[in-house]
Amino acid sequence: MIRIPRPLLKQVVDAAEAAYPAECCGLLAGRDAGAGTIAVTRVVPSLNLAPPAGGGDGPPIDRFEVDPQVRFDLMQALDGTGERIVGHYHSHPDHPAQPSETDLAMAFEPDLAWLIVAVAGGQAIHVTAHAVDAERRQFHPLPLVTDDWRPYPVRPDSAKDSTA
Repeated sequence: MIRIPRPLLKQVVDAAEAAYPAECCGLLAGRDAGAGTIAVTRVVPSLNLAPPAGGGDGPPIDRFEVDPQVRFDLMQALDGTGERIVGHYHSHPDHPAQPSETDLAMAFEPDLAWLIVAVAGGQAIHVTAHAVDAERRQFHPLPLVTDDWRPYPVRPDSAKDSTA
């Protein structure tokens, strides 16, 4: 399970909408909270350094690559804090919030969680969390909960309007 405070989840959703029609990406930092729960404590955005599909000139719309300097800086900032990089996030512009074949091909660290935001027409419509199995053959879903344990609505700031 991934537990993420609602304001941090909103940062991820906002980044996904702002990057549209390109993919956004970034890192999730936190700690193991016991009982198989990952507690996210920081969201660190990154420029998407992935080249455009097909070698074109546009933004990357079907892949992501976190800036290695962002990762290095975060690793240094986390040193001695008891926190670590627990995952990364990215968006799927005009595609479902499910891992793609490209995602699976890029899943080199099976201990990291994958947070995926589906964005349709510039609006975030779904957020999911996943883990890759030990042999990298498939992803499996992870429960995604916010700090207040209410079901996550499409827009984090609309929680007060939801009737769960």
